[in-house]
Amino acid sequence: MIKNIITRVLAEPEEWNKIGGGVMDCDESVIVLRESLQEIEIMCQEALEDAILMDVSEHQFREVLQNIIKGLENPYHNLREGK
Repeated sequence: MIKNIITRVLAEPEEWNKIGGGVMDCDESVIVLRESLQEIEIMCQEALEDAILMDVSEHQFREVLQNIIKGLENPYHNLREGK
């Protein structure tokens, strides 16, 4: 099975859900998602380490990362939901 070629990140769910329900079963899509998540995880880890080395509060930096995620916008929401 292709899904096991790219190592899952810790936060990845066991199964990816489709917008309309059901489970995404496209191996290529799962691989792309895993690669993207790995890149994000590495970038966030490095940024956290840099912040700590610069004497920034770890708690505050984690809050900033969470706010970045909360602020992401879906430019496709109307397209995907048929609006």
